[in-house]
Amino acid sequence: VWIDDRVEEMPGMEMGPFVRIDEETILTVDQAQSALISNDEGKSWQKHAVFTEADKYEIRPERAVLRTRQGTIILAFMNGKQRANWNWNQAISDSPGAQLPTCVIRSLDGGRTWQDLQTLHLEWTGAIRDMIQTKSGRVAFTSMMLQHNPGRHSVVTYSSQDEGKSWKRSNIIDLGGVGHHGGVTEATIEQLRDGRVWMLLRTNWKVFWEALSDTDGVYWRTIRPSSIDASSAPGLLKRLTSGRLVLVWNRYFPEGKTEFPLSGGDNQWSEVPVSNHRLELSIMFSADDGKTWSKPVVFARAAKGWIAYPYLFESGPGELWITTMQGGLRLKLAEKDFVKE
Repeated sequence: VWIDDRVEEMPGMEMGPFVRIDEETILTVDQAQSALISNDEGKSWQKHAVFTEADKYEIRPERAVLRTRQGTIILAFMNGKQRANWNWNQAISDSPGAQLPTCVIRSLDGGRTWQDLQTLHLEWTGAIRDMIQTKSGRVAFTSMMLQHNPGRHSVVTYSSQDEGKSWKRSNIIDLGGVGHHGGVTEATIEQLRDGRVWMLLRTNWKVFWEALSDTDGVYWRTIRPSSIDASSAPGLLKRLTSGRLVLVWNRYFPEGKTEFPLSGGDNQWSEVPVSNHRLELSIMFSADDGKTWSKPVVFARAAKGWIAYPYLFESGPGELWITTMQGGLRLKLAEKDFVKE
């Protein structure tokens, strides 16, 4: 993998996502049942059990974690131990009864003990990708729910006004499609300065689609294509300390090219042919809430294979950790090295 000269590798770092508990302490989770806490910026980790019944739960790698302003740690995850009935039937382009639940749990003591475990839906959750706390204090995270007849994915959000004790499901964003990678999937979320919540959804339609909520993510009313080209892979959107938005994602075509081998179009993967380009990760910044963006910069490139599913953590003002589920990237970079003041 080629890495931009402005980027530093972090060999051995955990995958994330990460949250900062205090100036000296960082938390993440692993794919088994542990919360990991570091007091030395990720060089070493202490394990703390998340579940009292460890044989019943497995945290899938597609998850989201947040520390609220009051100090509550909230983890949203899919429970791999309850994965069931995935049996894609090409004759009907569906997997009836498929189950991979969306679950949440929270910690009131910085990740050392956990409580209030809840299952929010049993339906197949393709991925949980992102979680925010809005200005009003509401916590919202993105999830998915497989639809049927034919099979395709949809996006939902869950939100909480009481530090993750109880949750409300949004309207289901179902834009149609066919296939085990059809529909809309794997959304990232952030609040705009005007109070609206902005969500970017992975699609098979050459661009991210966007959804906007003026109710802190409780309901989504404006749903439309965005102007951001994207392959069939998720991005990660985040507000930085500087006030800028940053987006890390896989573009529709490799840099400088106008073609890439397409997949799908068979009503099995998807109903339309789509680029699954994941050879490059790009980054760009916006100072005006996504109205305009800096020129996208490819900061990591692979000759083959996938580098995708990024997590993004601002470890300190302007220092960004970027880690990926696919490709195992563990990188850090400085915002100032990629943004012209």
